[in-house]
Amino acid sequence: MPASINHKIASKIEQLREQLRNHAWRYYVLDDPEVPDAEYDRLYRQLQQLEQAHPELLSSDSPTQRVGAQPLTTFAQIHHQQPMLSLDNVFSEDELTAFDRRAHERLHSDAPIDYAAEPKLDGLAISIRYEQGQLIYAATRGDGNTGENVTQNIRTIESVPLKLLGDDFPKVLEVRGEVFMPKAGFEKLNQQARRNGEKTFANPRNAAAGSLRQLDPRITANRPLSWYCYAVGVVEGGQLADTHSAMMQQLKQYGFPVCAEAQVVKGVAGCMAYYRQLLARREQLAYDIDGIVYKVNAISQQQLLGFVARAPRWAIAHKFPAQEEMTEILDVDFQVGRTGAITPVARLKPVFVGGVTVKNATLHNMDEIRRKDIHIGDRVIIRRAGDVIPEVVKVVISRRTDRVREVIMPTKCPVCGSVIEQLEGEAVARCTGGLFCEAQRAQAIKHYASRKAMDIDGLGNKLIEQLVAGNTIQTPADLYTLSVSRLASLDRMAEKSAQNIVNAIDNSKQPLLSRFIYAMGIREVGESTARHLAENLMSLDALMQADIETLQAIQDIGPIVAQHIVTFFQQRHNREVINKILAAGVVIQNPEKVAVDNQPLQSKTFVITGTLPSLSREQAKTLLLHAGAKVSGSVSSKTDYLLAGEKAGSKLTKASLLGVTVIDEATLKQWLAKD
Repeated sequence: MPASINHKIASKIEQLREQLRNHAWRYYVLDDPEVPDAEYDRLYRQLQQLEQAHPELLSSDSPTQRVGAQPLTTFAQIHHQQPMLSLDNVFSEDELTAFDRRAHERLHSDAPIDYAAEPKLDGLAISIRYEQGQLIYAATRGDGNTGENVTQNIRTIESVPLKLLGDDFPKVLEVRGEVFMPKAGFEKLNQQARRNGEKTFANPRNAAAGSLRQLDPRITANRPLSWYCYAVGVVEGGQLADTHSAMMQQLKQYGFPVCAEAQVVKGVAGCMAYYRQLLARREQLAYDIDGIVYKVNAISQQQLLGFVARAPRWAIAHKFPAQEEMTEILDVDFQVGRTGAITPVARLKPVFVGGVTVKNATLHNMDEIRRKDIHIGDRVIIRRAGDVIPEVVKVVISRRTDRVREVIMPTKCPVCGSVIEQLEGEAVARCTGGLFCEAQRAQAIKHYASRKAMDIDGLGNKLIEQLVAGNTIQTPADLYTLSVSRLASLDRMAEKSAQNIVNAIDNSKQPLLSRFIYAMGIREVGESTARHLAENLMSLDALMQADIETLQAIQDIGPIVAQHIVTFFQQRHNREVINKILAAGVVIQNPEKVAVDNQPLQSKTFVITGTLPSLSREQAKTLLLHAGAKVSGSVSSKTDYLLAGEKAGSKLTKASLLGVTVIDEATLKQWLAKD
């Protein structure tokens, strides 16, 4: 190849590398990307193709060289030229004040000290050495003097620069920081592990450490790791800024990500204000932190303060209340949620964690109990993060005794005695007494009265909750016993409003069969399924007596939904509530199935928009469905008619463009009257 062509290709390759480095810097460091991901990918593929075609021009600092090294059999050791020291901890304002006082005494100054404050990331400390701007090696802290060589794995982390930006960096630069796993990536990693039947990580810190200490860097490359720098080690052949905060901004210009939460604060008062602010926002951060690190900001003051044997005198870690502690499972109870979900709850020997005394922790479901091998009497690690319900992270197997007992799922609901149902392949078990179960009472009544079910106008969620809390109603059947005087006696309820609600309840007493089926709240029986059941079985009695084979013969009903329906009607409590509803005067409309030829709108597709003069959208939809029509939510070329009322918007515009026929409520009523 002519030298001129080779030079041109080499120049193009280096240009692409610089573009990709700059884009990565803006994305990971500045959080201000200037190109979309697709453009970055296009440039990356272009560079990859050129390097494959010209392997003699390949460079170890190329953005394409992050992944691909062969697995190691063991980690080599690296001696830290400058030790990686630990930090001393404080746990209270008094201890922080004592640290600040000692610093003043050694500095022989009464002036408030400026501190560089930053979150204490909960990850793995790493030191990365650069020479002439090139990444040479990376090592873990280890014992502070010697760490493990994790260079191949560090190179896979996108936020770690392989080559520094600019040209004013020191000849030798060791940058130290924390490798961590963001919360979102941690959850995604554990979800994938559960799907694959693999062991999950206890927390993001363990996930980060486990991911970085993989002998196969290809595994590390597939883990969602990030990195923030927070200090320097050896610096040769160059000069850095004279304050810690300015030095971090300098490193940022070289391409290193630094924590955006870092601030310079003044004295103990500034430190404590920062501590309280971050503690309050702890759960909203994208990553785990376990405290705050304060560093004397002026490098000259750091040098005067010096070090003790294992820690600097110019820095301290102010720890947050622990989020994990060890305790004992005394027993396991089973709670019933508002939708019938059965949740095992561990009753714990009280332990102080996350700033509060914890006595209970969720065990999620029986699959989780089996996966974590949890027994009553086990010593366990529990975790509490913010307002999140405490959970059992893992069992301390080494502390297990022969007195532990197996956790057994009850077969009957602990609240109402109905059968507990858990279908194959589902993690959550549920109570089947939906209309009767006290735990599900409010939810069942809200659904029954909702617009798409019995459509009881004025009976809102807050009123239902008030009636349930006062034990005025216990099941949907009790709605029909409400009187004007009883309702009017409630807070903020006038007699006229009470009368309107009683009227609305009376007006709901002649529902279509499909609406009544939907109102029962049978699991996975929505509007469409309820309509298919009504059209095929024709009566509530037929539905209540149908077996799984009969139900599965109906459109859109598979074995799981069929099982839900059969189980629901097998429960004596549910049947009792239905009988009370019917005894209260509810008469279900069982229209004979109209022959296809007699349905005036058979197979026509309608869309409804705007406010109709006398019909609600739900009423109009019911009329259309009963006439054989299909009702869609959006206008398309397959739409036959748009039923439009006042303030019709974009759907009317689109219908006009597509040539869809637009009709009003009066026209619809005329068509239906002709039938």
